[in-house]
Amino acid sequence: MKALVNRIAVAAVALPVVFGLVYAGGWALLGLGLVAALIAVHEYAELIRPLRPLVLAAYVGAAAMLVGASLGGLRWLLAGLLATLLVAFVLQGLAGTSQPATVSVGSTMLGAAWIGLGLGHLLLLRDLEHGVLAIFTVLLAVFAADTFAFFGGRLLGRHRMAPVMSPRKTWEGFAVGTLAAVAVAFFAIYPDRDVFLSVWQSLVLGVVIALAAALGDLFESAIKRDMGAKDSGRLLGAHGGILDRLDAHLFAAPAAYYLIAALGHG
Repeated sequence: MKALVNRIAVAAVALPVVFGLVYAGGWALLGLGLVAALIAVHEYAELIRPLRPLVLAAYVGAAAMLVGASLGGLRWLLAGLLATLLVAFVLQGLAGTSQPATVSVGSTMLGAAWIGLGLGHLLLLRDLEHGVLAIFTVLLAVFAADTFAFFGGRLLGRHRMAPVMSPRKTWEGFAVGTLAAVAVAFFAIYPDRDVFLSVWQSLVLGVVIALAAALGDLFESAIKRDMGAKDSGRLLGAHGGILDRLDAHLFAAPAAYYLIAALGHG
């Protein structure tokens, strides 16, 4: 019960601030993204410390991807990703690590790409023609999927979804979370169905967000399991670290962006 109260308190304080900055867009959203990215990279580096990642390269790369996405769009987002590899290679050559280059550079690229591309696509979503609606739909659908999957799993869960990576997740919880995400996408987009996504497209978007969010959650769980960690950090109390709150968004945002683009709104 104490953990649940802590979760609600943190959400009540953080969500209005986050949603306000997302609505403002521009430099406000970029600043929020950079702060989140740098904290997330720090948590990732702490998680995989035994692999000796080149942390400076991950910081530089994640920041470059977000700045590139904000100022130059998709092409400059990818340029930031390539810059990460270049910086990592240079740092590996100058300083070296106790791990082979494939391990240190590879683990660096994994974290920078995971965080930088995920958050970068949130910025790209906000810059679409219907960007405010698109990004709020993704954020709220992920929040609904996560919340309803948690309570649905506790009440109805019988069959484990991924017992090795995340023993607490169940197929029943996933189904409830998916229905919640689809409902959010439908009701959020329905008033603009004639100028943005049609009804069937909004339903598909909800399903895609739910699937991608679940995979993002499992992806982080796999990394934490490899490293023997329960949470990515303690910054958000019972919520864990920033990565524990962002993991689903880091997969859901790119999935939603490319689906919306494929449906003619890129």
